[in-house]
Order: sequence, then structure tokens, then C-alpha cells
Amino acid sequence: MPPKPILHRDDPTAEPLTGNVKVTRADWLNVAMDVLISHGVEQVKVLALAERMGVSRSSFYWYFKSRQDLLDALLQTWEQTNTAAMVAQTEAPAAAITGAVLNVFHCIANPDLFNTALDFAVRDWARRSGKVRSLLDRSDARRVKALSDMFSRYGYPELEAKTRAKVLYYMQLGYDMAEPNESHKERLQMTPHYLRVFTGKEPLPEELEEFAVYTERYWDV
Repeated sequence: MPPKPILHRDDPTAEPLTGNVKVTRADWLNVAMDVLISHGVEQVKVLALAERMGVSRSSFYWYFKSRQDLLDALLQTWEQTNTAAMVAQTEAPAAAITGAVLNVFHCIANPDLFNTALDFAVRDWARRSGKVRSLLDRSDARRVKALSDMFSRYGYPELEAKTRAKVLYYMQLGYDMAEPNESHKERLQMTPHYLRVFTGKEPLPEELEEFAVYTERYWDV
């Protein structure tokens, strides 16, 4: 679970706000996202958010036309972070397919690239909204296509590339949902075996070492 959002006014590194402004648009979005993740979309209510931040409800309308406008902004943020980040990682340079998959694994390690809790919250939201379900379906399709294209670039036939992409993507979703209690050491021990399953190739030692160094910043060591 990501940490509670820090409001702009409580961030010692932030530039001071001018005039009578107490919170920013980003504050509204971050607090709304925290509520979405913790309690579901039904609890993302303007008055409750205002009370949580200690501001008047009217200040909400400086930034958003309506609650629906806020909800649309949350979905846009989700797409611009999770989906865009995963697609970008599939396109990152790598000498071999094993390194390319490890680039995608950066999304698993780094919550700034991919917010897993937010992804699950949107999936739960999609069960209640046809509009969100359609958006989620398009996003899933975009992610799987990006992964398929990644495998294709390393010489896998079209159907095999698509199959490996789906195995990698949907296995990872289920793995994250299960939230296994694993140490950094245990995860790294399993990583080369996962790579063999996902790619059919032997990972390079330097790829594994680079990934180990990267994950130390995010996983409990």
C-alpha cells in the first residue's frame, strides 16, 4: 500500500502557495486516489475529501467542474502512470529478451512506475461501471500488445509472442494480487527461473546483477 499523500502545504520542499489557496489540484487528486485505493470509488466524495484536507468544499470547484470530472481525472492519471509506464518499459533497450523482461519487472519493483494498489482499485471500480470496464479492457489490450511486440522484436513468432505476453502479464497480475510474503533475497533467487519460464532463454549474469541493484531501492532487503 502506498504511503498517505502529503499535502502541498505540509511538504517542506514545496514552494509556498500564494493568496488564499490552501490546497492544490494535485492535493485533491492524491487524496482522492488514496481514498479510491483504501475504500473504493463510492467513498470518493467531495465533502469527505474537503473535510479530510481541512478546506471548504467550494475550493474543489476551483479545479474541477464536478465529482465526475474528478473521477475522470483519476482514470486519466491511472492511464498516464500505470499503462504508459508499462508500455515504455517494454520499449526500453536491452541486449536480450531476458533483459527486456527485467525492464518490465522494474514496474513491479518501483511504485513510481506502476502503482499496483491503484490498478487493483480501478479493476474493482470496473465491476461497477461499464465505462470503466471498457477503459480497463482497452488498457489491458494495450499492455498485452506492447508485451507481444517486445517478444516479437526478439524473434519470437507472432502467436508465441502473444502467448508469452499474456502468460507474463496475467501471471504478474495474479502474483501481485496474492501479495506473497517474500524477502528481497527470495525474490532474486526466483528471478532467473521466472525468466526461463517466460522467455525460454537463460538470463545473463550482468542483467541479474543490474536488476538486483535496482530493486534494492524498493524492496525490503
